[in-house]
Amino acid sequence: MSLPTLDHAWLQIAVGLSTSMPGELQFQRLVQAICDVLPCDAVSLMQLHEGELVPVAAMGLAPELIGQRFLPAEHPRLQAILQEREPVRFPADAELPDPFDGWLAIDRERTADVHSCMGCSLYVDRQLVGVLTLDALAPGRFDDVDDMTVAAFAALAAATLRNVALLRALEHSRAQQQELAQELVRDARRREGELIGNSLQMRKLCEEIDIVANTDLAVLITGETGTGKELVARTLHAHSRRSEQALVHVNCAALPEQIAESELFGHVKGAFTGAVSHRAGKFELADGGTLFLDEIGELPLSLQAKLLRALQQGEIQRVGADKLLRVNVRLIAATNRDLEQEVAEGRFRSDLYHRLKVYPIAVPPLRAHKTDLDTLSSYFLDQARSRLGLRQIGLHPQALQAMHAYDWPGNVRELEHMLMRASLKATRHKEGRPLILAEHLDLSIPDLLTEKANAENERPDITAAAEAQLGLRDAVDEYQHRLIQQVLDAHDGNWSATARQLKVDRANLNRLAQRLGIKT
Repeated sequence: MSLPTLDHAWLQIAVGLSTSMPGELQFQRLVQAICDVLPCDAVSLMQLHEGELVPVAAMGLAPELIGQRFLPAEHPRLQAILQEREPVRFPADAELPDPFDGWLAIDRERTADVHSCMGCSLYVDRQLVGVLTLDALAPGRFDDVDDMTVAAFAALAAATLRNVALLRALEHSRAQQQELAQELVRDARRREGELIGNSLQMRKLCEEIDIVANTDLAVLITGETGTGKELVARTLHAHSRRSEQALVHVNCAALPEQIAESELFGHVKGAFTGAVSHRAGKFELADGGTLFLDEIGELPLSLQAKLLRALQQGEIQRVGADKLLRVNVRLIAATNRDLEQEVAEGRFRSDLYHRLKVYPIAVPPLRAHKTDLDTLSSYFLDQARSRLGLRQIGLHPQALQAMHAYDWPGNVRELEHMLMRASLKATRHKEGRPLILAEHLDLSIPDLLTEKANAENERPDITAAAEAQLGLRDAVDEYQHRLIQQVLDAHDGNWSATARQLKVDRANLNRLAQRLGIKT
């Protein structure tokens, strides 16, 4: 054999080790290179897996060999190779049966025995991982092959097995992590809720989200505390082209000024006291996805210029680093402050404000769409029912009246928390199907509502004495009359909403109301 031919084989195998070609192709190229330079009729590369030798590539052997399993205890030559660290040669007259007798491809009759056989065990970091075998029909074919050459090929074979195993483990881990991330995203979407309401204001909000969601434009979400600005941001991301990528949430109000730059842009080891390692910032983590800067009005002026550069040029610089990093981030910001006033008073940069306000979205306060109260209440009560382990929970019409009369300074968040508290209180007073009363809400009800409730209370209760005078039918009619009228008043005369609240068919409610004299 000539050295250039052997060198070419080394080169082929080395190239295979340095590329990301599929493992099967790397194995096959390795055994092909060995066959090209060594005087053998067959080569096999076998991986040790749970005590069995599994062929992963072969040349010169019957194709059906791949897929077979070889127990070393049943094949003495393979057992002997595994027990040695150096190449093992078997004499032509050795009595030990060769595992590949009758398998050589050049033997069309599949009857000839192997007469030249050698092999070498494969180790990675002192761990036995497989064997490499060389076979030939003619005796003495490997007499001129030195052990060093076979050992070198065996080392390259072991390295190939290791690289392929590592790549496959990385690919499996990446796929697993990707699936886990997608499941977490799906779970977060299930948990984070949804925009509830059919009022004009909520329909307009949803239209605005639909318009801008599928673009990469920066969005500035404004609104009072508790209106659901974070939910709007998550809905924008979920409906965007980046929905399968990360949504990184940063609460600017919770960022201490001394570490805010590091949190956003990252730092390198030794950049400041406590920087014991390199760390990626939120911009890097959001690369390819969406960065949500909540309470953007609280961001220190010292950071606003760097944020502006990141938005305009798509470049960031870690604290203490010399080079710039390019990032592809869609920015969504939210604030409950009047940024125009903040700009006028010098607390917010004008150029950053206009860069953020490419597409502004204003989230309405709850007092501006009280017609959604019944739908929102049903949604939150269903959540409360699930969390408290209840089968059902009801809302008294007077409680709904009180909610309509309330101003809701804390907006939807206040409604959610209040209904959870009220549900808990209601369960303490009644088993089975708890009913939330107005008194469970702890609301400050205006005098007008109090007077109306008092007037309603002045109507005679259906006591036992009254029941004896009215009779059962009249007593039932009296109760239905009062209940329907209360719910109707709570919904400002809206019969459809009244029917939904009472859980009856609209047509049936109309007929009952006509019979009771509520509706003509």
